Amino acid sequence: METFEEHYASLHTALEQHLPGADMALIEKAIRYADDKHRSQLRKDGSPYIIHPLAVAQIVAEMGLDTDSVLGALLHDCIEDTDTSHEEIERLFGTTVAELVEGVTKLTRANFSTSEQEQMENLRKMFMAMSKDIRVVLIKIADRLHNQRTMQYQTPEKQISKSRETMDVYAPLAHRLGMQRIKMELDDLALKYLDPDDYQKITDHLNAQKEQDEAFMRSIQAQITERLASVGIHNTTYGRIKHVYSIYHKMQVQGKSLDELYDIYAFRVIVDTIPDCYNVLGHIHDLFNLVPGRFKDYISTPKPNMYQSLHTTVIGRQGIPFEVQIRTWEMHQTAEYGIAAHWKYKQGGQGSGDEKDFEWVRRLLESQQDTDAEDYVESLKIDMFDDEVFVFTPKGRVVSLPTGSTPIDFAYAIHSGVGNAMIGAKINNRIANIDAKLTNGDIVEILTSKSAKGPSRDWLNICRSNQARTKIKQWFKKEKREENIVHGRSSFEAEMRRAGLPPAAPSDDELSPKLLKKLSFDSWDDLYAAIGYGGLTATKAVGRIRDDITRALRQKEEERTPKPLRVEEPVRLNRHAVNGVIVEDIDSCMIKFAKCCTPVPGDAIVGFITKGFGVSVHRADCPNTAHRDDPAQAARWVRVRWANLDEQPFDTTLELDCITRDGLVLDVATVISTAHVHLKELNAKDLPGNKSIVTVRFEVKNVGELESIRAKLLNIRDVMGSRRGQN
Repeated sequence: METFEEHYASLHTALEQHLPGADMALIEKAIRYADDKHRSQLRKDGSPYIIHPLAVAQIVAEMGLDTDSVLGALLHDCIEDTDTSHEEIERLFGTTVAELVEGVTKLTRANFSTSEQEQMENLRKMFMAMSKDIRVVLIKIADRLHNQRTMQYQTPEKQISKSRETMDVYAPLAHRLGMQRIKMELDDLALKYLDPDDYQKITDHLNAQKEQDEAFMRSIQAQITERLASVGIHNTTYGRIKHVYSIYHKMQVQGKSLDELYDIYAFRVIVDTIPDCYNVLGHIHDLFNLVPGRFKDYISTPKPNMYQSLHTTVIGRQGIPFEVQIRTWEMHQTAEYGIAAHWKYKQGGQGSGDEKDFEWVRRLLESQQDTDAEDYVESLKIDMFDDEVFVFTPKGRVVSLPTGSTPIDFAYAIHSGVGNAMIGAKINNRIANIDAKLTNGDIVEILTSKSAKGPSRDWLNICRSNQARTKIKQWFKKEKREENIVHGRSSFEAEMRRAGLPPAAPSDDELSPKLLKKLSFDSWDDLYAAIGYGGLTATKAVGRIRDDITRALRQKEEERTPKPLRVEEPVRLNRHAVNGVIVEDIDSCMIKFAKCCTPVPGDAIVGFITKGFGVSVHRADCPNTAHRDDPAQAARWVRVRWANLDEQPFDTTLELDCITRDGLVLDVATVISTAHVHLKELNAKDLPGNKSIVTVRFEVKNVGELESIRAKLLNIRDVMGSRRGQN
């Protein structure tokens, strides 16, 4: 178990090494204050809670931040987890520290309708605070890093959910801030819980190969060092094995096993000046064979996160490819710690304002408008955290966009007016399609016209960046409300029919207010308009209210059905359930569940007397029950109900309509695994048009559990819809 004394000593060591001018008296005061406020709390491993703030403060100190940042780290959980107020922290430690703590504090006191909405609002709050003071997000990343380091003490469910958030948000955020060392550790720690089997295989493989790998790296390092020393270039050269997640990602993308993967070595050459970088590059290409197409110059064109370096991949005499990164010492510090490496503060705690230099922060805040809570994190992953492609305007301005972007994304990155007036594009001075994929170095010119009719709805499916998608939606929201209502109503009613529900059901006077409240809209026209301009999908809208409509229709049907007059008979104790179903008026018979609709407990059900196979149980909304009123078959339909027995598992199948992408099946399997149900079958089938159907068969105890799992599956990126399938 970790001790207070160990962490206290480690923090002091970090402060002496990285922040020698720190106000130690104020830091000691904050330690005592936090210790007192958290005294009644323990960590999951049973250690005193104060150990966590001490560890976070140590990480912040190692980033090279200032005294206020260390104080904010020490106090970061006080407002959220204790009776401490913003005013009290401000009185004791100053306004800046209070604002930092407030920025890191989650919105735990608010009421949210869904966990996705809570996550979205907490991220928005953090990003808003980050736009004013970048130290907020640096403290938050330090907080997440220590929590991920101690994740072994959490429940399996918490390990997976928090690790997924780390992989989706915090590791890419560290990358965007240029903090590669922390980014790599977050990736590895998250992978450990998201795919423990592959994580262990890679770790075991690296341990088994350790001596051989180290011998190879010593040999290459000696060759580089000897050559550079002979020409008088002062350098520091060292080799390393790429981290576990990087190897895992290469395996997934390239479809290779560990034994087939060779490009896992990287060497860094750190020199004194930029001219030395290019001189070293020439010597590296003289010593080893260049791999064509694998050279990148991030010195002349830095990444948006300030990263600068020369990258080249070469092959030595052993036939093994490896990467060489060449940079100056200043570039190296920035590559390791990003914005934290050069964040300096003026007297009085005023920031240098460098956060304004981050174009993606502005885009991040702009893209929050008109975004559904369930889509928010996916939008962040696409627009903020994907790999970049760098293209140029005709005047030479560099524009960074997510990989896979098109001229539409480029136009809206320049200005919304340019995008709305776009009628075509040129790439490298040649007319190009507006859905053409941009590549590094392209020179893009947008052709506009004052008579342009504005964006097309198809553009929402073509563009890659959330910035472009948001601006297109805003245009439709403002300019085309009536058209949006018509378009949205059509999509909504089509989805209702697809779900087996009558399109007019939501307009019921009694049911309508309840459904609108659940959808968070004031009127149906507002909902249709939102679907029309792309703020919400019809699939998600219907999915949220499907159960309520089904229950209401079932209740009305029961009220309309006349009850036959009969003398109540005593409860018959010998009546028993077969497969969890009781057939009314029949004591015992064979029961089978119809494969056309796979009913589960909680579904409204009916029975059909088959010839020689007992009673076949169908969902009440199954298409095969549509002719129950047919006089020729009316006598064969019987009333059935679920027995009040201990819950037992039932097979059910869901078919998911998806956009094809790598990792989709893994995401589906992860959701099923975290739901703790027995997975019996999982397969995927690719269809034309970059579409797929993923079929998943599993056991559930009732329809409530099924719908809960269905909702989680629909939250997966690129899962567009679902339906009950056949077993």
